[in-house]
Order: sequence, then C-alpha cells, then structure tokens
Amino acid sequence: MLKQDDLPRNAAAWDTGAPDELGFRTDGLADAVAFAENHEVAWSRNVDDVLGKGEFEPPPWNEVLGPTRPRGGPAGVIARHGRIAATWGDPGRADMTFSVAKSYLAVLAGIAVADGLIGDVHDCLAEAALDDAFDTPQNRAITWHHLLQQTSEWEGTLWDKPDLIDRNRQVGAGADNSRKGQHRDLRTPGSHWEYNDVRVNRLSLSLLQVFRRPLAEVLRERVMRPIGASDDWSWNAYRNASVTIDGIAMPSVPGGSHWGGGLWIGAEDQARLGQLVLNRGRWADKRILPEDWLERMLRPCEIKPDYGYLWWLNTDRERYPAASAEAVAAVGAGGNTILVEPAHDLVLVSRWLADEHMNELIERTIGAIEGP
Repeated sequence: MLKQDDLPRNAAAWDTGAPDELGFRTDGLADAVAFAENHEVAWSRNVDDVLGKGEFEPPPWNEVLGPTRPRGGPAGVIARHGRIAATWGDPGRADMTFSVAKSYLAVLAGIAVADGLIGDVHDCLAEAALDDAFDTPQNRAITWHHLLQQTSEWEGTLWDKPDLIDRNRQVGAGADNSRKGQHRDLRTPGSHWEYNDVRVNRLSLSLLQVFRRPLAEVLRERVMRPIGASDDWSWNAYRNASVTIDGIAMPSVPGGSHWGGGLWIGAEDQARLGQLVLNRGRWADKRILPEDWLERMLRPCEIKPDYGYLWWLNTDRERYPAASAEAVAAVGAGGNTILVEPAHDLVLVSRWLADEHMNELIERTIGAIEGP
C-alpha cells in the first residue's frame, strides 16, 4: 500500500485503501505485485547501452539527440475505485517512458481543440500556415486527425531524422522489422497506418506552434497540477529541437525516447493520468478534459481498429485477452504501460516489465478481484 512518504515530491495525497476494501483478495493482489517484480525487462539499466546498441535501428540513424538517464527497477501502481490498492518498486522515480509520451500528446491535442486553437481535427495543417512542412503535394492534405492516428504518411526530415527511418516499421508481438528504414512508396494521407516516430514529433511541433508555449508548461498547468501530480517529471527535447516563436526560443519535445529525451515521469504520476482517462476527463469535481474529446481520442481507427488517437485499444480483446474490449493503454518500449480498464474501475501502471508478461499481469490483477 502506498504511504504518504512514498509519494513523489510535492504530489497531493491520493487516497489509499486496503485490498479487501477495494474488492481484492489480499493474497491475490500480492501475487500480482510479486509477478511484476520478478519479470523485469531484459534491458540494461543503463539506457545508453540500449540505445547505443541499436535497439530501434543501426547506426548512423540511431544517433541519440536528447538526454538520457539510467532507469530504475520494476515499479508500478494498482488503483481501483479511485483509490490506490498497491504499489511496488519506487513509484515516484521519474524514469524515461518512451512512447507512453505519445498518449500525452493526444491529451494536449484535446486541450488545443477545446481552446479553439485547432478548429477541427479534420482541418489540413497546410491551411494553418504554421510553416512550410505541409506545402508539398504529399503533405498538403494531411490533417490533425491523420497525425493523431498515425495515418498521415507525412514526408520529410525533422531534427535531422528523416521519416524514412520508420517506414515499414512494425510493432507488437511477432513484428518483422527486417525492412524498417527501406524505401516504401507513400500513400494518400489516411490510407495507411504506420508507427512512425518522426511523424509523431512533427505533430508535437505543430502543437507547440498552436499553443505558442512549451508543451511541458501546458501539460503541467492544464493537466498535471490539477490532478495533483508531482513536480518531479520533465519533458526533454533533443539538443537540436528548438524553434523561435514570438521571439522566444522554445523546445519542441518528442513523443518518445527513441533518440533520447522524452517524458521522464514516475508510476504514481502516470496512474493519475490513467485515472483521469478512466474518469472520462474529470478529477474529483473538476473537469480537466472535455468528455467528447475522450470519446474521440479512444475511437478506433478505421484501418487500425486497435488504435485511437495515440492510445492503444483492446478492440476484440486481441492486445490483452485478459482485459475487457473497453480497456485502453498508453504503451512505451521497455515494458512501460498505463492500462485503463473501465470494466473493473481499474488503473494499472507497470514499469520495466517484459512485454510478453503484460497480459499475465493483467490476468493476475483482475483475477484477484472478488468484490464489486
């Protein structure tokens, strides 16, 4: 159980409950926690070793552009009915989260829409005239919707990384990346889904341009502080990822840690974001995100039904058979997951768990539930 002393620095207290008060068998919940602790990802704890050995691609395209830090050990949080039932490891340690950051970009996009900074997600970015990156014939029809679903087929180079790096990239069990980085004729925006970090970073830059403020500032002010998160997290840009807006140099943060940098955050702060999504955009009696944005963000992509707006969906229970079809997740390399499971009013955050064991952790956690 989380004690106040275990909370990240400056975090607001989050109610805890004994396992049986939250409908868990104590022994079953302890078994789930022990399972997470004992199935650590096989990555070195020195993240530089992982990136330097070409975890995502070989040299020279694997050049690290952002800061890195050694990771901690397995850590996590299980919350049910809005209260924390269990934690393990150091839930306050701000570690690199890799592609979990993508899901935060989707949250920020919802704020931009609510603020009127984005008129409609189906607006073409070329019409906004933010820069000339969407003026080419290939890019002219790209909308916010395409970028958020990873169907944009945007062509270009950003922060010295060409989109070609992640063409033909596959993710998930059985992924075949033997052709990753090889030429593929681009298709019409909206007609092909591809997990491409360069294009996600292009989305991040476009959001920076409409907010005209660093995205970390917007996230802290509009989301993290209102939900009681700590001030220990940071969102780190590449050394060359800076633009000048209104005469001020601003960092453009990446949607992951593929080339270093990214969102560094603790499990307990991540669980708060998961709880916000579970609560359909509300925290206590305060509306943080529009409910209609949550519905849109978690709506299946027509050509990739297990993906929404930078959130993974459990459509047809294919990704996580142990969870319901309504479950959604923010997922990053190295075994980083925020699982939101409405069927059991549950949030599960797991850090540094071997990917092949995530479904079993979910199964053990849900299996420990014996009450309403």
